[in-house]
Amino acid sequence: MTDNKTKPDLPDRLSVDPRSRYHVAEIFEYEIGILVDGKERNDVEEYCISEGWVKIPSTKALDRRGQPLLLTKKGKVEAFYR
Repeated sequence: MTDNKTKPDLPDRLSVDPRSRYHVAEIFEYEIGILVDGKERNDVEEYCISEGWVKIPSTKALDRRGQPLLLTKKGKVEAFYR
């Protein structure tokens, strides 16, 4: 089958959290991949390509709302459609 629907451009900054102002629902209709320093990460909650960081949830620590604390990892960030 041919997909006539064009994919939207990936923004410089994107968040998985629907409460964030950087969340774009149309992009999550497709599968997205994130490379950090050349290695693919599957646990990225938010990224910024121009500033070179990703936010990854911690394994055990929770914030006061019960959400995982987000750790910031810096490096070369690339986003792509799979």
